[in-house]
Amino acid sequence: MQIGELALATGLSRDTLRFYEKRGLLTARRRGNGYRDYPPEAADWLRYVRMAQTLGFTLAEIEAGLPLLANPEQAGAELRAALRRKVAEIDTRITALAELRAGLARRLEEPMAACPLQAGKAV
Repeated sequence: MQIGELALATGLSRDTLRFYEKRGLLTARRRGNGYRDYPPEAADWLRYVRMAQTLGFTLAEIEAGLPLLANPEQAGAELRAALRRKVAEIDTRITALAELRAGLARRLEEPMAACPLQAGKAV
């Protein structure tokens, strides 16, 4: 499958496909004419990558998890563990954001004549 066909099948741009290839997330053979030739399973793999990104995984995390799709029969437990780690990470970020929000709200409650970012004020 040529790059244009893969782009059409996945809704990704050719530049994105080239970027993924450069990062090692996607591989293509080169034809005699220099055109990229992607295997049919590349479209499924790219849908997996995009779904993982939608769920908050970074490309680095996806790259580290490449073996997950190499052996789908055994990937379930590993994938569930990765999802649990991501949920825990999000919970930690939510807690930190709630603390940040509370600090900002306290600053807004200070008298308007005072600068809310004045040094010496504790958040």
